[in-house]
Order: sequence, then structure tokens, then C-alpha cells
Amino acid sequence: MIQKLKISLLAMLTVLASSCSLDLLDNPNAVTLNNTDMNYLLSRIELDYAGHFNQMSNPGMRLTRMLNQGSAIYDNAVSPGNFDGAWSNAYANIMTDVKTLIPLAESSEFFVHAGIARTIRASVLLNLVDAFGDVPYSEAIDPANFNPKVDGGAAVYTAAIADLDKALQDFAATSRATPGGDLFYGGNADSWTRVANTIKLKALLNRRLVDKAGSTSGIAALIAGNKLISTAAQNFNFKYGSNLVNPDTRHPRYAGQYGPTGGGDYQSNSYMGHLYATNDPRIRYYFYRQTTRNPTDVNALRCITNQKPSHYSESDVFCLASPSAGYWGRDHLSNEGIPPDGLLRTAWGLYPAGGLYDNDASAPVGLGVGAGGAGIHPIMMRSFVDFMLAEAALTLGTPGDVKALLKSGIEKSMADVRALGLATTEGGKITAFEASKGISWNEEVTKYVNMILAKYDAATTDDERLDIVATEYWVALHGNGIEAYNMYRRTGKPSNQQPALDPNPGAFARSYYYPTAFVTRNSTATQKANVTVPVFWDNNPASLTR
Repeated sequence: MIQKLKISLLAMLTVLASSCSLDLLDNPNAVTLNNTDMNYLLSRIELDYAGHFNQMSNPGMRLTRMLNQGSAIYDNAVSPGNFDGAWSNAYANIMTDVKTLIPLAESSEFFVHAGIARTIRASVLLNLVDAFGDVPYSEAIDPANFNPKVDGGAAVYTAAIADLDKALQDFAATSRATPGGDLFYGGNADSWTRVANTIKLKALLNRRLVDKAGSTSGIAALIAGNKLISTAAQNFNFKYGSNLVNPDTRHPRYAGQYGPTGGGDYQSNSYMGHLYATNDPRIRYYFYRQTTRNPTDVNALRCITNQKPSHYSESDVFCLASPSAGYWGRDHLSNEGIPPDGLLRTAWGLYPAGGLYDNDASAPVGLGVGAGGAGIHPIMMRSFVDFMLAEAALTLGTPGDVKALLKSGIEKSMADVRALGLATTEGGKITAFEASKGISWNEEVTKYVNMILAKYDAATTDDERLDIVATEYWVALHGNGIEAYNMYRRTGKPSNQQPALDPNPGAFARSYYYPTAFVTRNSTATQKANVTVPVFWDNNPASLTR
């Protein structure tokens, strides 16, 4: 879908670029070349933004043990060559197109178009700073300057927040037309207002370590404004379809794993092990087991004859995520070769990738099975808001009952995971399996929530309470490595994460290396000495993460 639309959109952009002038619409309801072009351009920006999310989420999921990281040392986990595509997409595609769209939209009084573009640009800028630190901004997207200098991360954050504030003004203004090219909310200004405010919340929370007063007052103002994402309809997620060709609209994680030979990502043993050990009802939605029994063939899984590494604690998961249930992934920073286990390893499930619901079928994945890839990118969900507000209340003293926010966040996550599943072609399978096993979803959720709240009540320090909040946020973030990586560096939580297989993997990556394309083509660029260089808002000790 994305590639096919890009070809069409590039043709439309040629028309835009070659036009000497654009006349204002006489009738905002009339379909003309001018507003059609802007709708196509907006669609392109949003499609590229979906790709940006996937590109930037991938390493974060792996570093935070949400997915297996297939490198033995942290230096290789964030190799410069891994980020060329993400860098190009951010600058050459998204921000270039945003720069083109905004003046066209403003001159036509299409303020919602402009607000969406600004919101997406702000999100991309924040993500770039969170990933790389100092990045080009003030001299970027200038066709006369092939060597833009980097701006300090703090300055780029300030600019991104200013972009969000201007977007909020755009959404409040009277627009002459609703964006027909908005793939997220169909041009609903209230929903986009909530997205802009929620992205601002994320930025302020990240800055709390270096600007406690500013973050406290800013977050308190957002709470008072009561315009954050709060309902399922307001969830900021990119929805995929189940088309295989002409165009391929499937979730990229589904497309990478659900084929005749399987393969694709290895799931994280520690992440699956956590959900299994806590009887989390989401486990059947998050993961699909191609076999429900643990392997016994050393040629399929070498580690089954190995001793747990001596630097692992007794509680650390090793080799298999469960005693006998077939949750088959890999340990953190495992870079062993790939045996013919493509139709055996645990796969992405129904949420968020649009795969199979795990009903103990013990059957291999295949082309088109499950929901056919009709999943989502969970960019900013309503549950995330509650967890962020709970962290802010604990660490900054902002308004809010931490326990109530924790409970609400878990319940919203559970509800959204189940709602996605029931709305797909897997819905009948879910209800049939639960009926056959006598499973009550509501009872399972209640048991889980009560268990977590009991742990919270038993905690004796705010650090212990924060660990519980962060762990539940980590579980709810499944499919979103951007916010998982931010939270891990911001809090060091969840604590006691599974160590690397190698006892000496190097220091944890506190930021990513600059892309090869940037440092080799820009005469002002200097590569980082190592991955321990933190981003501006991360002033935690080096020992915080592992």
C-alpha cells in the first residue's frame, strides 16, 4: 500500500512543485485540483509516518527485551548502518513534505491539514532526539545546504513543543475544509487536539529529569485542560488491512512472519516469560505458539542442553519462556545461527500485528491466516496516558491518584487488546475457545488487576511503586519500542531485566549511533565515540540500565 501510494503521490507532488501559484477555493466543499493535491500529500505524510514509527520502534523493542536482539554486544545492536532508511524517511520524506504542505494549507485556510502536519513533524523531531540526541533542525530541509549542522537536543525539543502549540491553534481555528486524506481520524480536529496534547505530555515527561519545575507545571496544565487521549475512539494508531497484493496493506510484522516458511522475528523469552508467569490474559493475543510443547531436539534449540549462565539470577528466564508450554523465543542479545525453526518458533499474534489468536491449535503460521495482517501500530493509546500520568504523579507530584491510574491503564489496555481481536476475523475463534475452556475474560482481567494492585499496596517505597507502574506500562506497550526505550532510560524500569547472554556485552545503548549516510555525506557530522552517550534529558547514572 505504502509503496504504491508513494508513486501516485510523487506524481501529485510534481504538479504542486511546478505550479506557479495556488488560488484559494471559492467553495470549500468543491473538489478541485488544489484540495485534492493537499489531501494526497497529507496521506503520503501519514503513510511515511507509519513507516517512521515502525523503523524507530524496532530497536527500542529489542533493547527493552520486548523482542529478541540478535546481536551479542550493544555496539552492534545500534550499528550506524541500521538507521539510514529511518533517517532518510524522516528528513527527505516526512519533514520535506510537511514543509511543502503547511504554507499551501495556511494560504487556503485548511488549518486542520496544517495542524496534522505540524503534529507529525513534532513527533518525528522528538523521536529523532530521543534516538540520536543532537540532530539537524534549524539548517535542515534547505536545498541550498547539503551539510546542515546539528542542533542541541534540548533546542529541538523546544521547537517541537512549539510546533505542537501551533498545531493546537490550528485545530482551534475555523478551517475551510476537512482533510479528506487523513488516514487516522478523518480530519476530526478534537481527536488531533488530544494527540498533540498527548505527544506534549510524553515530551514533558521525558524532560522531567532536567526540568522538574517546567515538567510539573506543564503536565498539570495538560491535566487541567482535560484534552488528552482518553477513549478507545481517540487511540492514536495506524490501522493496516489484509490485502496481500495490489497493494499489500498488511502489518509489516505480519508480512515478515506469516508466509509458507514462517521465519521472521524471534520473540523475547523474558517478555513472554513475564506474561506467562503472571497469567496475563493478553498473552494469547500478543503471541501465537506454532507448537504448544517445548522443543526437545537440540538441533532445533541448542540451549536446551546448556546450563543457565552464571551471571543470570535464579529468577531470570533462560532458553525457554515457560516450563512446558511452547513459548519459544530467544534470550537477550542472542546471536546464534538460525536453524530450520521458522514454523516452530513463537510468532507475532493477533495484537498488534493482525496474526493468529492462540487457541492451543499448535499449527504453523501461513499466508493469509489469522486476521491476515489487519493489525495496528499502537503509537499513543489511551492506556499509555494513564501510565504516564501515574509516573508523573509519583515522581513530580502532579495531580492524580497513582493506584487509580495504574488500575485504569491496565483495564484500558486489556479492553483495547480484546476489542481489536474481536473486531477481526479471529473474533469467532476467540469466543469459541473461551466457551470450550470455560474462560471468562472479565474474571481473568479482574484477577490480574487485583494481583497487581495487591503488589502495589504491599510496596513500601516510591521506587518499588514506580517499578510496578513501569512494568505494567512495558507490558501494555507491546508493539511500541519508542516509548518502551524512553521509559527504560528515564526510570531504569522494569528492574531486573534479563541480562545479555554474553557476560560482557558492553554498556547499554543510551542512544543510537548516527546513520552511516549522515556521517559520511555531511561534512559537519561527527560520529559518537560510543553508545553510552545519553540524550539531553537522560542524566541518570550509567548503572541505571543493563
